Amino acid sequence: MVTQPADRPVATPRWEHFPHGADVGVRGIGADVASAFEQTAIAMTAVITEPQRVLPQKPLTIVCEGPDAELLLYDWLNTLVYEMATRHMLFSQFHVEIDGERLRASAWGEKIDIPRHQPRVEIKGATFTELDVSQCADGTWRAQCILDV
Repeated sequence: MVTQPADRPVATPRWEHFPHGADVGVRGIGADVASAFEQTAIAMTAVITEPQRVLPQKPLTIVCEGPDAELLLYDWLNTLVYEMATRHMLFSQFHVEIDGERLRASAWGEKIDIPRHQPRVEIKGATFTELDVSQCADGTWRAQCILDV
């Protein structure tokens, strides 16, 4: 498991999608693993709707565990998919803290409003396909996987 240094490198967090057959890839890039996980969650929201359409009204605490960074990302995204489905919510802001094999996060969002959010697809879940959490040559971190839609 990756442990975060006290001083985070400076980087502009961002997210992106990448093509994969009938499914969609999500990727988050950040100064550290936690920031990359936050950005991957935003990329996942962006598969469903424009993240700026989702008001960060209600916080939700999420706790996950995994023996390595990849399985922790897998569990994080699938927990978010579960929470979206069972609570009928979308999330647009995330704060992730990772300590060893444990992730603790806050996700802020609101109940789905179909006319305003205009959801495009329903995400079935994160997959092991192209699942990767790694440090890039510039010192930033990348977290990615393919979502089953």
